Amino acid sequence: MPNDPFETLGLPTRFDLEPGAIEQAYLGLVALDHPDLVSGDDEAVARSAKLNDARMALLNPEQRARALLGVLGFTAKDDSLPDGFLFEIMDVRSRLEQATHEQNAEELENLQQWAGEQRQGYIARIQTLFAELTEADQAGRDDTASKIRESLNAWRYIERMLEQAGQDSA
Repeated sequence: MPNDPFETLGLPTRFDLEPGAIEQAYLGLVALDHPDLVSGDDEAVARSAKLNDARMALLNPEQRARALLGVLGFTAKDDSLPDGFLFEIMDVRSRLEQATHEQNAEELENLQQWAGEQRQGYIARIQTLFAELTEADQAGRDDTASKIRESLNAWRYIERMLEQAGQDSA
């Protein structure tokens, strides 16, 4: 796969990477190829940019999950969401807009906490699903990849809500 961030940084192709391992791999490679240290090498800037892009993709768990699906060959677009999720998120976003309009700090904090818990739940679910993906037969792999995409789609809504609420994405 072109621009495989796992391959670029020499890391195992899996979801459960520690940020410290990502940073260590990045620093080891960028130190060897940094444009400021490799004078006269016109390709050093491009290689350094590729390392930076790989680092950023793998440090963000959502981007890491999407990259991993692509590396594993699951590139089909799927906009599905978990049952009932759309109605729930519409209700929560409505509450967020009202709390923002009313400057209700307590409700804003409650909604941010809810969204943070949802984010952590999706991270845990996706980690479990990626572990199942490696053990499943082909039909099971396709089904599991669909569940991962569905969870990623819902997670994207949670991240947008957190951004709207003024809390940074993970």
